[in-house]
Amino acid sequence: MANSNLFKSMRGTFVPAATERNREGANAYAYPPKHRLAQYAVTGCLSNTFYTQGGEQLEEILKLAPEVDAVFMAKTAIYAREKASMKDVPALLAAILSTKDVALLRKVFPRVIDNGRMLRTFVQILRSGAVGRKSLGSAPKALVQNWLNSASERKLIDAALGTDPSLADVVRMVHPKPSDRMREAVYGWLTGRPYAFDALPQALQALTAFKFDRSQPLPDVPFQMLTALGLGRDEWAQVARQGTWHMVRMNLNNFARKGVFEIAGMGEIVAAKLRDREAIRRARVFPYQLMVAYRAASAEVPAIVKEALQDALEIALENVGAMAGHVVVCPDVSGSMASPVTGMRRGASTAVRCIDVAALVAAAVLRVNAGAKVLPFAEAVREIELNPRDSVMTNAEKLAALGGGGTNCSAPIAKIAKDHERVDLVILVSDNQSWVDARKTGASETMRQWAEVRRRNQKAKLVCIDLQPHGTTQAMERADVLNVGGFSDEVFTVVSQFASGAIAEGHWTEIIEGVEL
Repeated sequence: MANSNLFKSMRGTFVPAATERNREGANAYAYPPKHRLAQYAVTGCLSNTFYTQGGEQLEEILKLAPEVDAVFMAKTAIYAREKASMKDVPALLAAILSTKDVALLRKVFPRVIDNGRMLRTFVQILRSGAVGRKSLGSAPKALVQNWLNSASERKLIDAALGTDPSLADVVRMVHPKPSDRMREAVYGWLTGRPYAFDALPQALQALTAFKFDRSQPLPDVPFQMLTALGLGRDEWAQVARQGTWHMVRMNLNNFARKGVFEIAGMGEIVAAKLRDREAIRRARVFPYQLMVAYRAASAEVPAIVKEALQDALEIALENVGAMAGHVVVCPDVSGSMASPVTGMRRGASTAVRCIDVAALVAAAVLRVNAGAKVLPFAEAVREIELNPRDSVMTNAEKLAALGGGGTNCSAPIAKIAKDHERVDLVILVSDNQSWVDARKTGASETMRQWAEVRRRNQKAKLVCIDLQPHGTTQAMERADVLNVGGFSDEVFTVVSQFASGAIAEGHWTEIIEGVEL
């Protein structure tokens, strides 16, 4: 009989060897160029992360531009904006297309540059010279002019917020020929030129009247245009009534300080807005934004409003479907996961950490998958008791409280293998920078342990959800392994499609390739 100890020691020999080193110098697998670009598009915010600087992300994307075809770049820009709700990188990809394929830019532009903030970002990127041109050029200029001349009154007013460049700067830069009297007046109002007051949108006319006569009704304009006017309690209550969904979510403590919730019925009004299903859909809210709003809400915010945030989170996670078989979800709770999920930027860093998003994913999967197991890990698997009947918010906060330690992506998979557990789907949520289990040569330890799991579970699948733009993974893409990036609820859709066999090898990039231009 063959020496069983010898052959046991050789197990894993035929697991594909690692192809690259990660940010910690440990062996890893490089994403192919298309997948790498997609990873940057749905996780990169051109800001500093735990391991990378914003400038490095920009350099990597510019290096990838010649390696992928323009059609895939166009589809990635649309996917990242429409499905992942990202901002900076989709605008950057549109700017790069202005140098690669103007015809594709024309198709992409209205779907990616869909509001004033995106317009200003696109113009800022072009005039910076980062993509190889410092002027807009005729085609981009025409697209910007068309946006200005076709945007609704509300879009124009909302776009008037923000600087570097301001909307006034953009108007001065592209010199749009007004398509109607209203636009001619707005362009004049923005740039300080003479304009016909009666041609302004009613909201801007009301703003001007309100500034001079505070007995006038509160104008329906972005609240930032009103904050310097010393609004009273009743006026702030009106701001809460007419504010956008995101504006209300972000200003709950502000409303409390201004006394809004002291007015009878205002708590119920704000709560109804926050849990409005259609408003949540239109807002394209990231589920984690609701967790942060809940956590940040002060003691002065009424309980009914805080409960509405929990309801809104459950609504935002409705596309987390039940998955067949035994599911194990493994959130990374190591020290590097304390990094802001959208990066660090002076004055604009999110309070949401990667660990919060990983915990939220785990809690959401646990909520809708009967019998699912959660194995949080850092340098080793951390023990925790979770009740599937608790709210997603409650379980996510319990998981996020485990933070700290080194990163060992293979730890939960090794536990599954050691326990001879029967599994159908394993979901790993991490920044993918494993180092505790680093090997000098050969396959990553994650792939070696996954081979052990697959030996007993031949139909099992592994999903690695990568929350940061690093370009490497601990598990090589293949028929039983999916690597997907991002922190929007679109990730759940992709995972469900993979688990059900709806997408074939190629997985995530195949979904992006399917975007209609």
